[in-house]
Amino acid sequence: MATMDLDTRAALERLIGIAQGDTGQSRQVADLLLAWYNAGENGGFDFTNFWAIDDALVADSLRLITWISRNRAYPDELGYGDQFKIIWKVWRG
Repeated sequence: MATMDLDTRAALERLIGIAQGDTGQSRQVADLLLAWYNAGENGGFDFTNFWAIDDALVADSLRLITWISRNRAYPDELGYGDQFKIIWKVWRG
């Protein structure tokens, strides 16, 4: 099982918090996270979405993408399944 370093975990948790909100940035971040969760079911991620979020969220997103590319793990394998189900319900349900 993959383990996530503290900085990446903090970035992921910030992104989850934003994605559970109801702002324009929330939608963009939710799209990224849900694409990781299941791109086929939830749609892919449009990289122009980065234009609609602030620099700190872009940095958190890139940290997460880098981690995902190296570790080949899904959020539910890391204990985030329930949070992602909430995000799905808010934005896709």
